[in-house]
Amino acid sequence: MYAIPLSATLDAELRPLEPWQAPEFLAHIDRARANTDPWIPWASGSTDLDSARATLQGYADKQAADTRRIFGIWLDGTLVGGVMFVSFDTRLGNCEIGVWTEAAGQGHGLVTAAVRHLLEYALVERGLQRAEWLSSTLNARSGAVAKRLGMSLDGVLRSYFPHNGIRHDKEVWSMLASEWADSEQRPGR
Repeated sequence: MYAIPLSATLDAELRPLEPWQAPEFLAHIDRARANTDPWIPWASGSTDLDSARATLQGYADKQAADTRRIFGIWLDGTLVGGVMFVSFDTRLGNCEIGVWTEAAGQGHGLVTAAVRHLLEYALVERGLQRAEWLSSTLNARSGAVAKRLGMSLDGVLRSYFPHNGIRHDKEVWSMLASEWADSEQRPGR
């Protein structure tokens, strides 16, 4: 197993999330529900150990197919959030990145730091051309992360996504490989 440090001043790491971690994942999602349920359908579907394990197994299967991946963010040894490739298409050269966190993971820059590593992996190591970030226009924290990373707001898809009885407008943010190559946001810069 590997862990990527996310902070020079905090004990924070980015690690793969795997099916055997379902109990820890479920406990985290239970703590994170106020932050995740308004925005993330799969989080509201992880309500017991079997469904949490199924969520993580689904991502493990998609990782084996090289089409999705999921990672956790640990702070002081506790799972407090995560990042994922919602989609990862090497044929088209595109991916979509998604994130979530519980209250204990907010305000430390951990999500932004984790996304930097996903962008580096997708756009440099794997050679994809475009990384997307979709967020509800009602989720200001999500849009702020995309902006902090230097992503471009491509536009808004109106009434794009139904969730919890609301049709959400979705902002589409993107980072191109050519933009990332010169970005001051790259890890180690």
